[in-house]
Amino acid sequence: MAVTVTEAEARKVALGAFVGTALEWYDFFLFGTAASLVFNRLYFASDDVVVATAGAFASFAVGFLARPLGAVVFGHLGDRIGRRKCLIVTVSMIGFVTGAIGLLPTYFTIGVAAPILLTLLRLLQGVAVGGEWGGAVTLAVEHAPKERRGRYAAMPQLGSPIGTLLSSGAFLLVSLLPSESFDSWGWRLPFLAAFPLLYIALWIRRRVEESPLFEQLLKEDELASSPVVDVFRTTFPQLLVGAGSALLGIGGFYLITTFVISYGTANLGMPRSLLLTATLVAAAVEIVVLVVGGRMAERFGAGHITLIGGVISALVAFPTFWMIDTTNPALVIIGVTLAVACLSIPYAVSGALLTDLFPARLRYSGVALASNVAGVVSGFVPLLATALLAASGGRSWSVALLLIVIALITAGAGALAPRISLSRDEVVSRG
Repeated sequence: MAVTVTEAEARKVALGAFVGTALEWYDFFLFGTAASLVFNRLYFASDDVVVATAGAFASFAVGFLARPLGAVVFGHLGDRIGRRKCLIVTVSMIGFVTGAIGLLPTYFTIGVAAPILLTLLRLLQGVAVGGEWGGAVTLAVEHAPKERRGRYAAMPQLGSPIGTLLSSGAFLLVSLLPSESFDSWGWRLPFLAAFPLLYIALWIRRRVEESPLFEQLLKEDELASSPVVDVFRTTFPQLLVGAGSALLGIGGFYLITTFVISYGTANLGMPRSLLLTATLVAAAVEIVVLVVGGRMAERFGAGHITLIGGVISALVAFPTFWMIDTTNPALVIIGVTLAVACLSIPYAVSGALLTDLFPARLRYSGVALASNVAGVVSGFVPLLATALLAASGGRSWSVALLLIVIALITAGAGALAPRISLSRDEVVSRG
């Protein structure tokens, strides 16, 4: 199925997808950073640092458990009533929820209600994010010229490092406050900033046109009546391979950012500003990797790039933690940046790979479900890494092994993906 789209339209849609996902990931990543630095002390207060950290990371993981629900709900609606309408709802939802977290009283004010309400808000965050990325990448790809799908599919991916830069940068700034001010009100400012950012994202996203492929399906009465059911019934192998291909870009990222921030501050005694700086540098480098990776996908194929990225990430796992364990500022920054750069290689082409796995009538549902199955597993990666670290007596080799396993799963999925793609010829072409 071919539909004519001008490149100017494709660029406008890609910009809308990028801005929306940047806000989504800014909001979602804020929680991860706050879980490492704030929530473990102010919402899951305990004399045992491991218990407090585990409680904070458990609330962090809850957001990932909710993501498949968002994928099911918004995937169904996106394949039935349109991609654009769903994306306006998802970006509004996560913006309001994130702002509400910034207004939430702590455990020391309202007791056990504080962590319960925080967890509920995290659930709503997860539902919104579960429907956002799949729709954004689907919309971008379905507007893209055939020969440039890789770079347009990478545009929503840029929202991740931009979200990281914004969230880590915001926390880095407020962390300069005195500890008392940071704990009482400073940490809330990055969450409250979600309100004005939401206005900007909505203004841009409302200007985006609906997918021409979806409109063609609607015109020809070819919409799936039960897209989520059809994904499980007719494309289950594609769903599993897609989830595996996305695992490193999501789970590996949270291992190297969320877990390492906690590990570096609580176990190695490093200042939080150093770990946040390392995350900022890594996110800046990730932007370059994503741009280059999207173009490499057009030349060599998304599956091959995913395979290469997975293997390289496995090879740098131990060197990364060796550098972090030195607590030398320069080596810590290099280690975090190296790992994020490597795992960003498969993440750069994830959109192109996943959209190729599913036919247009099931694409929103298929892409959303595959990425969020990986997201569910990824949400527990910091918690699993914490458990492995405790079991190994605080030695980081156990966490490095976890990164290797995740990387090899993604490498294997990248090798399988080109063989089971269902939609290589079902693209939008520019006239």
